[in-house]
Amino acid sequence: MDNAIIDFLSRRRSVKPGRLIAPGPSAAELETILTIASRVPDHKKLAPWRFIVIEGPAQAKLGEMIAEACIAAEKEPPSHVRLETERGRLARAPMVIAVISRVTAHRSAPEWEQVLSAGAASFNLCLAANALGYGTSWLTEWIAYNKSVGEALGLAENERVAGFVYIGTPAERPEERERPALSDIVTRWGE
Repeated sequence: MDNAIIDFLSRRRSVKPGRLIAPGPSAAELETILTIASRVPDHKKLAPWRFIVIEGPAQAKLGEMIAEACIAAEKEPPSHVRLETERGRLARAPMVIAVISRVTAHRSAPEWEQVLSAGAASFNLCLAANALGYGTSWLTEWIAYNKSVGEALGLAENERVAGFVYIGTPAERPEERERPALSDIVTRWGE
């Protein structure tokens, strides 16, 4: 048994985006992270996910589009503070990776399996970044479900956002949080 891996997994925590600072992953580290992210169960080899890396000036550019989507989505004009929050939403960490779930019609690979594979890719992305010493936070927030934001990301009809993974160096060690008791979430069938 590899106790180092068990120890790593038992301590893994998400880090709030606002607590992720520079530096983010290098180009070589990013390639490693994305390669590991794609090593997940993938029935029929459909690659039912893809990744959009958002960093540097692209964070501000997409932030402007998010602010515009916020204006269009709200019944009342959003406050200046709200719009500034939306403009800076993707700049809370040095890098953000949008994980895109894409479903391809296939008689032997149900849609649900493809969506689950995208979720597995999202978490593998987090684990790979964490293993390299970076903090991560996998979020959706309202922007994952907004049609205008989806259009800005270039989503096709068969695609949707599985999540935005924020990546950076943790400013501080995240506090542990309460976990469910196994007795509350585990049963044995037939007993």
